[in-house]
Amino acid sequence: MHKDLEDYKGKLPDIMLSELEEKCPAGKLKKVAARVYEEYMQARVDPGEAVGLISAESIGEPGTQMTLNTFHFAGVAEMNVTMGLPRIIEILDGRKEISTPMMEIYLKKPYNTGEGIKDVAEAIRQTPAGEFVSEFNINVVDMQIDVKINKDRCKAAGITVATLAKQLEKGLREASVKVKDDDLFLKLKSKDVKGLNELYALKEKAKAIYVKGVKGITQVLSVKRKGEFIIITAGSNLSKILELEFVDVTRTTTNDIYEIYQVLGIEAARASILNEIAKVTEAQGLNIDQRHIMLVADTMCAGGAVKGITRYGVVSEKSSVLARASFETPIKHIVDASLVGEVDYLNSVVENVMLNQYVPIGTGLPGLITKQGKKKE
Repeated sequence: MHKDLEDYKGKLPDIMLSELEEKCPAGKLKKVAARVYEEYMQARVDPGEAVGLISAESIGEPGTQMTLNTFHFAGVAEMNVTMGLPRIIEILDGRKEISTPMMEIYLKKPYNTGEGIKDVAEAIRQTPAGEFVSEFNINVVDMQIDVKINKDRCKAAGITVATLAKQLEKGLREASVKVKDDDLFLKLKSKDVKGLNELYALKEKAKAIYVKGVKGITQVLSVKRKGEFIIITAGSNLSKILELEFVDVTRTTTNDIYEIYQVLGIEAARASILNEIAKVTEAQGLNIDQRHIMLVADTMCAGGAVKGITRYGVVSEKSSVLARASFETPIKHIVDASLVGEVDYLNSVVENVMLNQYVPIGTGLPGLITKQGKKKE
């Protein structure tokens, strides 16, 4: 360690000291270190500060100014991403299913320069059987569906008629698939076909059968960002995308926090919560201190799994019955607590506010214990 930094050993975090030594010129190190230490001391939380309440207020107040629901990508009608307050609610609720899942797929060379990116994007997109078919005809006489294959489309995608027939047979368990002269014929296995409605339902189901690409990726869009091409998708399948050879696995991400937790673990999910909230607030032109968001992310991920700020998540773990009742479904919580004889020790904020008592808040306050001596007679 540089001699000018030795005075700050133990006063500044080690990571900050190493970053100073790495990035700051040796001649200015002493002056810069003094300024960093001054800023660091001002940024620290004072003992007794109610960090939870301040964080809630700092996120809640700008949240009332958010209005935009969705952002649409130009040129692709089906692609949009939820933004604004609805997206913040999705993140903080820790929802397993989000309204507009999407991915940002970074590519290795030469694809990130734009070479062959259309072919790569098309290989990723989930392609249903309907795209390889020119006509679906309902044959009323034989009570079957005659499928005319689009040979040019199949050739461009590298799909054979046999492969298409195999995928249809796999997806349509209630029907038999026959191949004749590069055309397919679908017939229901059940002998008592009641009418055309069943054949029509079969036709619609056949159109949507998965044939090639990555399941869940319904739309792809290649865009240039900071001098390189990336692929933005509608739909998400992180585990399968990370298996592809041309994908840069260190930067590729999804906006589905629960999926990140399942594939990459809880630390990655926590980082994703920070990034996703930051994206929304920056897009809205709002400025929220990162430490407030970190406190929320830590609370959601502290138990080793992503839990939303809901009555089924973080709130359900509160020891106070009054605190749980104040959030949602109060009668249910109070009745359940009464049946088991639960005791509320009033250790937290909400229950004391409800009872008009002193609120035991303050982070880092020391407890003072004294021994009282016996009085002399």
